[in-house]
Amino acid sequence: MTEDLATGALVPFSFDHLMRNVPKIGRLGYALDHVEIDPPIDSSNMNPAHWAQVAKMIADAYDDFDGFVVLHGTDTMAYTASALSFMLRGLAKPVILTGSQLPIGEIREDGTENLITALQIAAARTGDGAPMVQEVAISFGRHLWRGNRAMKVSSTNFGAFASYNYPPLADMDLHIVYRERLLARPAAGTALAPLYAMDDAVAVAFLYPGITEAALRPQLLAPGAKAVVLRTFGAGNAPTETWFTDLVAEAVGAGKVVVNVTQCPAGGVEEKRYATGDALAKAGVVSGCDMTCEAAIAKLMHLFGQGLSATEVAAAMTRPLAGELTVGE
Repeated sequence: MTEDLATGALVPFSFDHLMRNVPKIGRLGYALDHVEIDPPIDSSNMNPAHWAQVAKMIADAYDDFDGFVVLHGTDTMAYTASALSFMLRGLAKPVILTGSQLPIGEIREDGTENLITALQIAAARTGDGAPMVQEVAISFGRHLWRGNRAMKVSSTNFGAFASYNYPPLADMDLHIVYRERLLARPAAGTALAPLYAMDDAVAVAFLYPGITEAALRPQLLAPGAKAVVLRTFGAGNAPTETWFTDLVAEAVGAGKVVVNVTQCPAGGVEEKRYATGDALAKAGVVSGCDMTCEAAIAKLMHLFGQGLSATEVAAAMTRPLAGELTVGE
């Protein structure tokens, strides 16, 4: 983003603006090219069609470049990173998302360092010449995060992102130190096989003390929605009143996939730990394990986009596709 001098508002900027304000990029010595969404958009306007557009840009240029950096607004970056991780099936090169909390061009902005670091990560190689990073990741501040594990945790700090259920893939201080054992490593001979289709018929229902059937029913039984991400308490708990469990069972009986994802940023759903969570499982609710809400939404859209049935989607939600959940959680 950059500042509109006439209004003071933050607006999307072009790559030319970026190169004028970050001359140090030329000192990296990389052969760079760029493509832009035309017209540029604020990340709050991102949607599945834009995700597919970005994924296709990467797929079309996949054989011509060693890595890819996606400049993205911070507000929906975690959603885009999650979506790309599922859409770019067979990815074996770095796709690094980054951005800034302050617009490039401001005196104390963080975008210059974030961009240069992301470019260095995209170019990094292992001792045998393979890409160091072979997955979708978010590089921001002092850490590199797995894209579908990260969430935005601050609107004001330069360290805007965190991943509470998976450690950072790298730490950036004087040097970029990679935690190679944590990095994804696709099977030998894996070829990129992008899957662009996304089905946005997904709703989210956030539980809170005092929620009523009148408030929850339209969310769980929203016409046209194929799935609902249910944001529950603690380790996956919810009210035990009869109306609640009956309503959830009604939604499942109507063919909707209901996925239980905790409101807590750290930890995950443990269905058998408390009777309340167990009641949801018995009603047919699928455990989201330790997935973020962003990853759960993107994964549901991806799975339904491939034409899978509700039964097939429910089964796939508990299996990792791109390192988005911890097996056994």
